[in-house]
Amino acid sequence: MEEYWDKGELIMEIEWGKPKDIHVRKVFVRSNGHRMAMLVLSPKERSGKVPGILWIHGGGYATGMKEMVYMSRAVNLVRKFGAVVVSPGYRLSIQAPYPAAFLDCYHALLYLKKHARELGVREDQIMVGGESAGGGLCAAVCMAARDKGTVNVAYQMPLYPMLDHYDTESSRDNHGHIWNTKRNHMAWRLYLRGNAKADVPTYASPARQNNYAGLPPAYTFVSRGEPFYTETCNYIQHLQEAGVEASMDVYPGDTHAFDMLYPEREESRKAIRKFEEQFAYAKEHFFAEQTTNK
Repeated sequence: MEEYWDKGELIMEIEWGKPKDIHVRKVFVRSNGHRMAMLVLSPKERSGKVPGILWIHGGGYATGMKEMVYMSRAVNLVRKFGAVVVSPGYRLSIQAPYPAAFLDCYHALLYLKKHARELGVREDQIMVGGESAGGGLCAAVCMAARDKGTVNVAYQMPLYPMLDHYDTESSRDNHGHIWNTKRNHMAWRLYLRGNAKADVPTYASPARQNNYAGLPPAYTFVSRGEPFYTETCNYIQHLQEAGVEASMDVYPGDTHAFDMLYPEREESRKAIRKFEEQFAYAKEHFFAEQTTNK
C-alpha cells in the first residue's frame, strides 16, 4: 500500500484487484495545478507500437477509483490486443464539482499523446472509453479534443454513458438495479453544483452538444431498462446523423453496469464478446486511417 499527499488530504492507494499477468505502474500528471495519479497498464511482453487507450472509471462522478480499471472491459484489451491503458484518478465531485473531473481526464488524454513514444503507443491509435460517468467523460474529452484540435482520437467506446443532466424517457421515474432516478438526480446535483441547470456547459453534460460532426467513430452497449438507455440511444443516433460511424447493442434487464457486476451472466458474456469483436473491427478499420499532424 502506497500513500501520497494531495491538497492536504492523505489518499490511500490500494492494490485492489491488481492483475498479476499485466504490468501496472503509477504515473502523475498536472491538471490545472492538481497533481493526479494515473495507472498505466501494459502487457508484460510486446513488440512494436500498440494502441493507447484512455479508460475512465464510473461512479456517478462522485465515487469510484482508478483501480476499477482492473474489473473493466479495458483489461482484456491489454491481454488480448496488447494495448496500453491509462486509467486516471480524476477528482470526484465530492472533492470538486465540474470542471475538475473533465479537466483531469482531458489532461490525461494529452499525457497519452505527449508520451506516446515513451509508452510505446501509436499516435494514430489513441482511443477513449469508460463506463457510466466515465462514458460521459469519454464523450466530453472527445468533444474537447475535436474542438481544440489537440488529439486525433481514433475511436470511442463510452459504455452505458451518463450524458444528460435532464431527465429522459428512461431516466425519469426509473427504479432500476444499481442506478435509478434518485441516485441520478443526486449525482448530477453534486457534479454541477454552482451551475444553473439551463446553462450547463456541453463538456459537463455532453447531451447538450449540437454538433456531432468530426467526432470519433463509436461503439457502446446498454441495458434496455436502465436509466441511461435513452441518452445512449440518442448519442449514437446523433453521431450517425452527423455521418459518424456509430453502433450499439442493447441487452435485456435493468441492471446498470451488468457486465462488470455480473460477468458470469449470459448477457454479460455476450456483451463482453461483442465489445472485443468491435474493438478488433475498429483497430482494423479506423485506427490506421487517422493522421498524426496535430
